[in-house]
Amino acid sequence: MTTGDDMREVRVELGERGYVVRIGPGILAGLGAALRAVLGEGGSSVAAVITDENVAPLYGGCAIDSLRRAGYDARLVTVPAGDATKSLATASRLYDELAAAHMERSSPVIALGGGMVGDLTGFVAATWLRGVPFVQCSTTVEADVDAGVGGKTGVNHPAGKNLIGAFYQPRLVLMDTATLDTLPDRDFRAGLAESIKHGAIRDAAFLEWHHRNAHRILAHDAAAVAELLEKNVRIKADVVAADEREAGLRAILNFGHTIGHAVETLMDYEWRHGECVAVGMVAASRIGVRRSIMSAADAGRLRTLLETFGLPTRIPATIPPDRVIELTKMDKKVAAGKVKFVLVPRFGETVFRNDITDVEIRQAVEDMKP
Repeated sequence: MTTGDDMREVRVELGERGYVVRIGPGILAGLGAALRAVLGEGGSSVAAVITDENVAPLYGGCAIDSLRRAGYDARLVTVPAGDATKSLATASRLYDELAAAHMERSSPVIALGGGMVGDLTGFVAATWLRGVPFVQCSTTVEADVDAGVGGKTGVNHPAGKNLIGAFYQPRLVLMDTATLDTLPDRDFRAGLAESIKHGAIRDAAFLEWHHRNAHRILAHDAAAVAELLEKNVRIKADVVAADEREAGLRAILNFGHTIGHAVETLMDYEWRHGECVAVGMVAASRIGVRRSIMSAADAGRLRTLLETFGLPTRIPATIPPDRVIELTKMDKKVAAGKVKFVLVPRFGETVFRNDITDVEIRQAVEDMKP
């Protein structure tokens, strides 16, 4: 639904674990009141906001002020920016902060930031006292269109990305579109990779919408960005509602992630997640074309769209194919020793393949080098 004052709402239907995603400008200022409405008045008055060093000076004060106006004794905890922060060592430090704040089982923990902050904070919320209320206040395109919805939380391990984690749904998600105005252009563009992915796997018309509205999106047109976020949240919400714990359908969301996660690890997280997903989608498309699953025309159209949004479609020459192959075998989607690849036979549809060979992966990686 679309509400007044440019605010949009999408409900993630998960029974008693269901929640509302609110999208609109300036809604971070209403965090405290929104949280009281969801959690009620009888719970803990202690709350923690976890953010990174980039977001804290921009929006930390707004979040804390809103919580305090609603009667919360709120504390702001800042971690270093960057995906390398998403580790068990950082989680342990955050547990110390929650202990010092005397956080109880009904004390909410709020993630304020992008995908890294959301994943890390959600994991901490899921494991502190075996689970405390978790709230997402996303401030990046990537988090808005993907990481902020669905309840996948986790931290990285030297063996691979997101290998340690839990499914843990938030109680509330706020997407303040005004926060995207301060997002660096590289981060804004990187987040669009997940939006393009959603169109490729689930909604061909939405993928075409990206082609038609590229100039508006890149110009940060408010109406276009709001529409983009709402469409993405609806796609993600429908998939999550049908398969909360990735037993089947939800695995389609991993299109581009199998090789993309390997590249992300090998780049030591210097590339943005969306940039790695972009090259991962191109690699998966190349495999699909070689298998006669995807047409060369569709693969080219997808690559061109990614390039239109300034996303990479080449893998750095320094990336060794053998290490990519090795890391795909550590992927969370490996079953019985086989990697489950998501391929796109035509836009809006997906197929799974667990017989992709090392030779095919190596060829895709080599083909994509400059």
